[in-house]
Amino acid sequence: MGRSALAVDWSSHPGLAALHELALPAGAGPLAVAYSGGADSTALLLAAWRVWPQRVLALHINHGLQQAATDFEQHASAFCADWGIALHVRQVQAQVRPGESLEAVARQARYPALAQLARQQGAAAVLLGQHREDQAETVLLALSRGAGLPGLAAMPACIQHDGVPFMRPWLAVSGRTLRDWLHDQGIACVQDPSNTDARFTRNRIRHQLLPAWERTFPAATPLLVRSARHAAQAQTLLEELAQIDLAQVGQPPAIRALQALSVNRQGNVLRYWLRQAGARQASEAQLLALLRQVAACTTRGHAISLKVGLGHVRRLGEILVFEPGQATKL
Repeated sequence: MGRSALAVDWSSHPGLAALHELALPAGAGPLAVAYSGGADSTALLLAAWRVWPQRVLALHINHGLQQAATDFEQHASAFCADWGIALHVRQVQAQVRPGESLEAVARQARYPALAQLARQQGAAAVLLGQHREDQAETVLLALSRGAGLPGLAAMPACIQHDGVPFMRPWLAVSGRTLRDWLHDQGIACVQDPSNTDARFTRNRIRHQLLPAWERTFPAATPLLVRSARHAAQAQTLLEELAQIDLAQVGQPPAIRALQALSVNRQGNVLRYWLRQAGARQASEAQLLALLRQVAACTTRGHAISLKVGLGHVRRLGEILVFEPGQATKL
């Protein structure tokens, strides 16, 4: 037992119940926690250690994107040593290019590095500390961008990265209660200075927009999270319908078979087919243009050649084909 555990009131930890209910993947491997040293991941690491004391290990990614990165790593090392939790660190060379988001660059570097560390340690899954407020912020961010159902579904509770299950057990748990618990127990965590930088859209949502919503509608945060669950359920049904329709129209899809479907089902199955083919998510304008071309394709001489993501959709005889222009990533 970590030497700090003796004075902790575990009965008041607001996230323990959700971990007890977590449906873990089959296998007896260790459980990894993505541990940044911040409040959310600290609360998760300790809760996981409490529930599975012999299985838990911590994974820390040093992005090198800010001066405090070295301090974060040193804190993580000292904290895990204090609690007797195995820590595995990976340093990545993430670089922000003009026009890129710091958050997006960090995320794109973090997940492959976490997956690689998890595979090396034989971890059955990686637990992530995103909570209810994070999910609500993600919904508002999606709304601000005019996102469809995949965006409004926000963060999934479980997702695969490079063959490794990543699980978010706390999407219905209040982050405020987690931070209050850490404070009450006197447990130290680091403060990321970028979390208050108003240049980042998510921070403006966190510190300005979401509090305004909550002042107007006190139950706004859990309701936004509930809307995300509804959107995720609806998106799952659309994907199941797309699988049925794709089996009917063929892969690659036959133009005449596509035309036999309603326009909405055409759009749904084409989006699904393009994702399966490795295309980036088609924009609304691109999909509408493709649907118009499919509708107009009544003669053998009608050509189709439209840019979608980094590739093109073309007509080849009686079928549509996707030709990637460069390496594409979903």
